Amino acid sequence: MSDLLSLDDLDLGHLHGQRVFVRVDFNVPLSSAGAVLDDTRLQEALPTLRELSAAGGKLLLASHCGRPKGAPDLKYSLRPVAARLAELLGRPVRFAEDCVGAPAAEAAAALAPGEVVLLENLRFHAGETANDPAFADQLAALAEVYVDDAFGAAHRAHASVVGVPERRPRKAAGRLLEKEVKALGRLLGEPERPFVVLLGGAKIEDKIETLENLLPRLNVLLLGGGMANTFLAAQGNDLAASLFEADKADVARDILKRAKELGIQVLLPTDVVVTDDLGNPRRIETVPVDRIPAGTKAVDVGPATREAFAAAVARARTLFWNGPLGVFEKPPFDAGTRAVAEALARCPGFSVIGGGETVAAAHQAGAIGRIGHVSTGGGASLELLAGKTLPGVAVLARPESGK
Repeated sequence: MSDLLSLDDLDLGHLHGQRVFVRVDFNVPLSSAGAVLDDTRLQEALPTLRELSAAGGKLLLASHCGRPKGAPDLKYSLRPVAARLAELLGRPVRFAEDCVGAPAAEAAAALAPGEVVLLENLRFHAGETANDPAFADQLAALAEVYVDDAFGAAHRAHASVVGVPERRPRKAAGRLLEKEVKALGRLLGEPERPFVVLLGGAKIEDKIETLENLLPRLNVLLLGGGMANTFLAAQGNDLAASLFEADKADVARDILKRAKELGIQVLLPTDVVVTDDLGNPRRIETVPVDRIPAGTKAVDVGPATREAFAAAVARARTLFWNGPLGVFEKPPFDAGTRAVAEALARCPGFSVIGGGETVAAAHQAGAIGRIGHVSTGGGASLELLAGKTLPGVAVLARPESGK
């Protein structure tokens, strides 16, 4: 963390009256009526915003929301986010109709020390995702100081993430970005053992590089969800109509081989819950993984697997979890994911979770307050743990670090 510029490096005592471009991650779900459905990411940004505002900075907040394909699309407008942020901050938050051009410039000029304006969706301009130099110039011209608190976008080399800080010598990571890098860095350093990693979700492909980088560091590997099906199929089990990646069987076998050579304990499901139809199930039963009936699909881990996974989680001194263990969004096929989340609440070690469904499960199980770190960036956290350099982090490295 000593390599990352932080708010402490900005000399906040001399920030009064200066415009600060704050890249936040307000990519939040919105209802059809425009209401913010989950304000977690807004709440996570509050410490940085309050600190900068208290120092007298004039805050211009910038974020993307959804995938509007480089053109204005009102269903992705950040206007309702400004209203909700004002409620959370307990003070007015202005809204600018665009993130560049006259609306943004006029909003910036009108700010008094400590005031806040939220700019319209960055991705209403194709120049954002293309890291277009002209677009980055326009954004950078709005402020004298740059702060990035959007860990969820730190793995994207976009204009607001890389282009603007390249043009602003006074720059720093916000408190959330700093916290994310520090917490995830603990998993890559010398984690307290046993170090347990639980990976679920649909596909191996999304997590191969993360798993390969973590493998030499961990003691126990738990695999669930659709990706576990691929490992089970690679071992010769007939998965019937279950979701699995046949083209990743060799990858799965290689991971299992390497884990064995490294002395890592690998726990795969021994029993699964199967159904004939997710939308209108007429048949739901628990079966051993080597006796999945024809015409059915595995949609959750069974009770024996839940018990084994929960026991492994309980012993962990360091734990990372990403991905549900079944079709979590369709009860009753959320039982395995919920069971592990409840075990996590009792785990005495340092735990880190990431991914929307994983975080939702922890919330539902009442475990969220007992987790060491809840990552706001699923993709970014996986890439960092895969050993990759995140563009949004690298651009905030101290000059003397050489990174």
